Amino acid sequence: MLTRQIALAAGLAISLSGALAGTASAQETIRMTAIDGYPERSMWVKEFSAFFIPRVNEELAADGDYEINWMEAYGGQIVKPRGVLEGIKLGLGDIGIVTTIFHNSALPSQGLSAVTPFIAADARVVAQAVDEIAREFPQMGAELEAENQVYLATGVVLDTYQMFSTTPLNSLADLEGLKVAGAGYNLRYLEGIPGAAGVRGGLPNFYNMLQTGVVEAAMLWPEAAKTFKIAEVAPYMLQADLGAVNSKTVTVNSDVWADLPDEVKGVLQSVAIEYRDHVAGIAMDRAEASRQAYIDGGGTIVVMSQEERQAWADSMPNIAAEWARDLDATGAPGSDMLVAYMGKLAAAGFAPLRDWAAELN
Repeated sequence: MLTRQIALAAGLAISLSGALAGTASAQETIRMTAIDGYPERSMWVKEFSAFFIPRVNEELAADGDYEINWMEAYGGQIVKPRGVLEGIKLGLGDIGIVTTIFHNSALPSQGLSAVTPFIAADARVVAQAVDEIAREFPQMGAELEAENQVYLATGVVLDTYQMFSTTPLNSLADLEGLKVAGAGYNLRYLEGIPGAAGVRGGLPNFYNMLQTGVVEAAMLWPEAAKTFKIAEVAPYMLQADLGAVNSKTVTVNSDVWADLPDEVKGVLQSVAIEYRDHVAGIAMDRAEASRQAYIDGGGTIVVMSQEERQAWADSMPNIAAEWARDLDATGAPGSDMLVAYMGKLAAAGFAPLRDWAAELN
């Protein structure tokens, strides 16, 4: 009898061992490379690593069928800031954060919030509104499909653009004749200001552009000014509250996406929305502290009057209507997207200094 019990116990042990081995082998490991050309100290990159990736891992671990073995490459290890779109297209990275303002030709619909300044200085509202537009209209996704990518979610990492300069700024007139660094559509904000000229650049080189006199001013936001120590070279900020802009979009290489299990796709999609709200919340939470840090670093802030802000908005060409008509001409619903977006901001309680959509007709 004892011998039989020992044999049964041994058989049970072997059976359990086999079952556990089967369970372990059932978990599939997927390798993914995450890329961005910006350095890790950039808020959205830091949070992609510290929030997005751990949340994906956590969600996948709950079911236990899949896990992702991540490789992270930021700050030029694989691509430079302007190279993320091309890098993911070519498969140099599997997933990444595309800075869409660098790609107005390939991704024109991503410029929606950039062509509608002077409305909402709230990253959370703008992020949700743009992302809803992307899901209600196929245009944003179609543009990324043409770049061999799948859209996951938009990102707004700035509370609002402001103007930082090497000389004191107190009014709209003080911007006349200045060379101003910017990126993408925000350079067009200068078109109604006599003598002002936009100079295209990227956040990592704004410091050097200001320090060496290539430009006298730059459009960026206080959190970035703090991170990149802009107060050292541009100690004057004109608080114009130009508005929050979506400038980051999380995408996945289309070929990689096609091979992913549905469970993994669902997790990436849901966590991308969490990441959207997470970074927008951080942008707003850090806004006031970043302004104080700028002052503590030697900077001076002058608040632009509502009358001056209105004059600035009125001086601009209607870049939103131009944007919408250009998309309309390609068969895309540009005007409908603009009207819908303005409606979402109005529903959230934001009144524009200028109703860009009203000037479509």
